[in-house]
Amino acid sequence: MANVRRLGLFAVRLVYDPEIPVNVVGLGLIYKLDFDQDKHFVRVEMTLTSPGCGMGDIIAGDVKDKLLQVPWVEDARVDIVFDPPWSYDSLDEEARLELGLI
Repeated sequence: MANVRRLGLFAVRLVYDPEIPVNVVGLGLIYKLDFDQDKHFVRVEMTLTSPGCGMGDIIAGDVKDKLLQVPWVEDARVDIVFDPPWSYDSLDEEARLELGLI
């Protein structure tokens, strides 16, 4: 199961916000990545950099598509949430470097 978790996290790192050249994990948009071993199911809770982001459905669809490419995963659900709200504090160090914030 640990390998599936690593593969799932790796797969999600391949999804980029189309407006920002940083992956969704680096941006801190992924809040939960839960695996149901019995059902071969992954549930994701993620947010967007702004509640008015028009790319939310596209990004969520990309996350789901990447997870469905992971061996073992048969189904996935991605929920967009806004609690807690996203902030620049959510960025990891690599994202801060990429965006010129440090």
